[in-house]
Amino acid sequence: MAISLKSSQEIEQMRRAGQLVRQTLERCRAACVPGVTTGELDAIAGKTIAEHPGAVGLFKWYPTYNEGEGFPAYTCISVNDEVVHGIPGPRVIKEGDVVSIDFGVRVNGWCGDSATTIMVGQVSPEAKKLCAATEHVLRIAVENIKPGAKWSHVARKMQRHAESLGLGVIKDFVGHGIGRVMHEEPKVPNFVSRELIRHDIDLVPGMVLAVEPMCTLGSEQVRTLDDGWTVVTVDGKPAAHYEHTIAVTEDGCDVLTL
Repeated sequence: MAISLKSSQEIEQMRRAGQLVRQTLERCRAACVPGVTTGELDAIAGKTIAEHPGAVGLFKWYPTYNEGEGFPAYTCISVNDEVVHGIPGPRVIKEGDVVSIDFGVRVNGWCGDSATTIMVGQVSPEAKKLCAATEHVLRIAVENIKPGAKWSHVARKMQRHAESLGLGVIKDFVGHGIGRVMHEEPKVPNFVSRELIRHDIDLVPGMVLAVEPMCTLGSEQVRTLDDGWTVVTVDGKPAAHYEHTIAVTEDGCDVLTL
């Protein structure tokens, strides 16, 4: 499937969705303290959607969007060794937890998608290093996305930084194009592979990508729990996940979820 380029007007529509995503994640961050449950954090996201006419959550009942099918919550909330797709529920957040929240919304037909990782209270020095490094990996992408560049150039810088610090770079899950639907072409890995070299991505104005590095304090190996969604590290080490929706512009890029 061809990559869909967006006009400047369409990108402004996506920015509206991105701003609602940012606002929602800020509310969840403020509430993410010891004693709160992941279900209560998810309810904050649901309430925020309800407050905005025309907004539709992208995760609830994904991928069919038939009620009762697919992912059962507005957010993916992944704690400690959970990498992505954690299902919110009765789990109580504790001091020292590392909590990744992924959220997406469609507003008036255009999507925004972002993720952040929250350090709850006093976390270990290793966890601080993990979160700072993974967020910096995303910043490397923002600093290097520009028209005329190839994505492999950006991905190589991201991967090298993470691995130079001894972190595991998750390779089972990648970023994606985004627009009228959450998952569009192309696939956007945070690492260089033979497949990427064969099918590299030429960055051009109007391209909009959801870039989402995931790193761990240990191995890159992951497995999916019996709930069919929650992905955890095989070695039980913590993971961090950051994501922005980013538009390629004439002279660089524009982060739509800030």
